[in-house]
Amino acid sequence: MAEPDPQQAFSNHREREILDELRLAGGSVRIQFLAERLAVSEETIRRNIRTLEANGLVTKVHGGVHLKDSGNEPPLHFRMGENPEAKRSIAAAVASRIADGDTLFLDIGSTTAFIAVALQKHQNLFVVTNSLAVAQTLATRNGNRVFFAGGELRSHDGGAFGQEAITFVRRFQVRYAILSVTAIDAAHGFMLQDMNEADFSREAAKQADCRMIVADAGKFGRKAPIIIGAPSTYDMLVTDRRPPDDIAAMLADNQVELVLASNQNPS
Repeated sequence: MAEPDPQQAFSNHREREILDELRLAGGSVRIQFLAERLAVSEETIRRNIRTLEANGLVTKVHGGVHLKDSGNEPPLHFRMGENPEAKRSIAAAVASRIADGDTLFLDIGSTTAFIAVALQKHQNLFVVTNSLAVAQTLATRNGNRVFFAGGELRSHDGGAFGQEAITFVRRFQVRYAILSVTAIDAAHGFMLQDMNEADFSREAAKQADCRMIVADAGKFGRKAPIIIGAPSTYDMLVTDRRPPDDIAAMLADNQVELVLASNQNPS
């Protein structure tokens, strides 16, 4: 019988330690933090994370790592580092459809935070949001009017939720509701991880003439526990790559327009 590889034993032990640290931290940590906690180099941590990611246990984001299927999404600053080029492409495509003076709702998602940045040269926008990041990006610029939902701000993403926020959004009627999602699949359509986010997204969708889902291709085929409504509720999906055939068929069956950000032309 072959002798066990001592280096592999150390590696497996460290991977277990990384998973333990992730659970203790609530699902997300920085690589630098793990290196300091486990007294190894950041490159060693990255190697272990690559193995954990290959086994479907974690998701690597810029500068950090998120425990997969932890029941919670990672903090906003982690999600901003996940597929940033795809999100910038989506943001540019959305911004090209928004005219100066338009009225819109932007939610708490990382993709919508990129969209807010892409809208910084627009003028006289009327923006309703529950995202502190969006409000900070677009308020006091170019004659914009920004309305921020009330309620307690969540510590991990600066989002306002709850009954106060829902009552607030009901006071508006906007041209576009621009909404992010955690997952898209052919059987269930558009899904989120958080009940408060889903409730707020449904309400915002009711208050808009055009309901736009924004999501990078990494969301295709993922699962999340909360459906945000029948796919036919939504008018458009803006994404960076063509979806798999089953999801494309779901979109077509529900008359959801597909816009590919790579060429910014509707399919």
